[in-house]
Amino acid sequence: MSTILAAAPANAGSLDFSLAQQLTVIALCALTAFISHLALAVFNDGVRPFLLDFIQGRTTRSATTAVSFGLSAGFIFGLGAPMALSTGVLNPWLLFLPTDILGLLSPKKWLAPILGGAWGAVVVFGLNGANDVAGDLPVDFLTAMQQMSTPILFLFTLFPVLAITKQFGRGWGAVAGVVELALVVLTMKVWPNMFAGALAMAVGVLMLIALAVSKDLKQRKLDKEASAHTPPVDPAVAADDPMASLFSASAARLRRHLPLFMLLGAGVAVLAQSHIFGGGEATSFLIAKGDYAEAAQVDFYRVFGFIPLIATTALASGAYGIAGFTFVYPIGYLMPNPYVAALAGAAVFAVEVLALSYIGRLLGRLPTVRDSSEHLRSAITDTLQLAILFGSLMAANAMGGGLGILVVGGLYLLNEAMGRPVVRMAAAPAAVLVGGVVLNVLYWLDLFTPIKS
Repeated sequence: MSTILAAAPANAGSLDFSLAQQLTVIALCALTAFISHLALAVFNDGVRPFLLDFIQGRTTRSATTAVSFGLSAGFIFGLGAPMALSTGVLNPWLLFLPTDILGLLSPKKWLAPILGGAWGAVVVFGLNGANDVAGDLPVDFLTAMQQMSTPILFLFTLFPVLAITKQFGRGWGAVAGVVELALVVLTMKVWPNMFAGALAMAVGVLMLIALAVSKDLKQRKLDKEASAHTPPVDPAVAADDPMASLFSASAARLRRHLPLFMLLGAGVAVLAQSHIFGGGEATSFLIAKGDYAEAAQVDFYRVFGFIPLIATTALASGAYGIAGFTFVYPIGYLMPNPYVAALAGAAVFAVEVLALSYIGRLLGRLPTVRDSSEHLRSAITDTLQLAILFGSLMAANAMGGGLGILVVGGLYLLNEAMGRPVVRMAAAPAAVLVGGVVLNVLYWLDLFTPIKS
């Protein structure tokens, strides 16, 4: 695969879904909107902490909806829609962020799934029309956006190196960087049909986990030696811990709705198994090329950056993640048929919800591992921001040369100067879409000649 990454994905721009796929998307959007309405789960990690006040009646549904819209709109229109149009693969920002908003917005329980299903219908029936219209334009900016695949896939490989450097210093970061580079070169030479970054990412994540666990085990050993010389903690004081009480109540609330979560897990797994959905930026391009095993690897590695965040916010707020810990993504990609995928997804969500309290306690005993997840998330964001910006400028060059770079880069810089009304990660793809419209207008005004492909 490494030798053909620069080529367009095999089904890029193809948004013709089968009836079964259309019904899956519509039904899952209806279900996620219903679950969001009940404040049982949302996809946006930033919204989840605000749900505790809503659940406990200290804030209104409209106020919570406003928070969700404010934190999600940029990702929906700046990242979710452009990625789907350029790859032909749906993504969680396009499907689940809107159903977060629609579910919270709905004043009635019965209305939420109707609104969510309607959004699913808009996606499966409307995107293909938008894609056809864009493809007929003199400046085809959607095909140009396929240039984003190479920088996203290769730069994403480096996120473990960044995380190790931030947490354990430049020495270990240099070691990880040399190891990953060697593994990428080796993979390209020996296994040319495999995603060049797959093995490198696996080793990088394992290095980070090994370093974190080793440090925690050493610290626990020192703490045990120190505790031998200090008086024990009064059990009554520990029992009165308000956070422990809150976590216990939140976990119990989620367990009461276990059948609904199992249904959700089954639905997400079936969608992933259909191979019209990718859980991340890099994954979308891999799914588009038919590299499902590599896509599963990439999304599996991402899980380690989000488990502590999802677990702690779920225990603190009483609301889970729409995709859980996201293990359901890679499992779904690899399932042989939708029936097995549904069973596997339901089982995964059942285990996650039932184990939530245990995971919270375990993370409390492994602070370095918990910190590693924060460094992983930060590294993922840093690598993707650079990759998406670089890929967007490549797309701008493909569709308009220097003028395209001027328009797209100028819009990105303007967004920065205005205080980022569009979040940084979504600003560059959104600029490509706007830039494509601008170049087409200039063509119609006879002020621009499209570049020959």
